[in-house]
Formats: sequence, C-alpha cells, structure tokens
Amino acid sequence: MLLKNRKFLEVVFDLFDMLSFLVFVWGIVLFVRFFIANPYTVVGASMAPTFQENDFIIVDKITPRFGELARGDIIVFVPPGKTVPYIKRVVWLPGETVKIYNNKVSICSIQENKEDCSQLEQPYLSETVWTDTRCGLNEFKVLNGYFVMGDNRSFSTDSRCCFWLDCYNGASYEVPLDHVIWKVYLRFLPHFSFF
Repeated sequence: MLLKNRKFLEVVFDLFDMLSFLVFVWGIVLFVRFFIANPYTVVGASMAPTFQENDFIIVDKITPRFGELARGDIIVFVPPGKTVPYIKRVVWLPGETVKIYNNKVSICSIQENKEDCSQLEQPYLSETVWTDTRCGLNEFKVLNGYFVMGDNRSFSTDSRCCFWLDCYNGASYEVPLDHVIWKVYLRFLPHFSFF
C-alpha cells in the first residue's frame, strides 16, 4: 500500500514538474511575442520585389518604442483611419517636404530661410519603377509623422493618396509614430534575410 502511494506521488510530482516547465516556456514565448518580436505574413504585392505575397517575416517591436526610424526602414503600421496593418518603406521623415514630379522624388527642407531640395536616392528600387502622383497631389509637408510608400509604386496604397481615405477631407498622409507597430527585422521564409 505504501509503495502504491509512493508511485502515485511520484507521478503527481512528475506531472507538476512538466506542467510548471510548460507554463514557464509559454510565459517566455508570450513575453517575446508581445514585447520584443512578432511573426507577420505579408499580404499583397505593394512591396514587391522586396517582399512577395505570403512571405513570413519577423518584426522588431522594440525599435519603434525606444529608437528612431530612419529613411529606408521597412515598417508594419496601421494607417490613421484604417484597422488593417500595412507594410511599407519609410521614405520621408518629420520636418521634410516631399515633392513628386515626373518620376523625380525630392526631399526638401528649410535651410537658412531657403528651401533646399535634393533628389531621393532609392537603391532598393529597380530602374523600371515609376513613382507617380496620386489623387492629384504632388507635394506633402511631413510635420510629425512619417511618409511611407511601397516599393511596387504602381500597386501601392500609401501616403501619396492618404491610404485612399480622401486627403481633401482631412485624411492624413502621415503615419504617426504611435501607429507604428513593428519594424521589419528579417524575412524568415521563403528566403532568410535581414533588413
């Protein structure tokens, strides 16, 4: 009888150990997922050829909270007035003016009471990509957020037309920092690469 009770207690302790281990592991997984990094699947072709539909990426959730975003960073965000996350490239930063004219994309800023403009270098785009204006707008003053565009400019819903929310009725073309969810860190599948 004593032997049976002892075996029963051993089984109970083994189950308790296993359950404790699983709770600990799930706690770590959930902590990483909610506060450090998160998996995301690319939807749509707006970032082709950099990302294709259904690419599986890992995104960094720390940089948008504590670091600064730089021109060229690829981010996942929810545009103002929308509920679905988008993936785009940061093209202009707060305090700059964006000008798009005849496939030329310029960054302008005020230097000593004079506007200083320079053409944007976009090494991530192929030479066949055409950057057009949308919704009849070709100049944007970026005040407090970020101006974003997809790498597949002809098929991208982005800041150029206020994410199709009608810029003329007060929709914003800027992505505020508090709308940025994640910065893309690496593509996991189908081709492993860091960004």
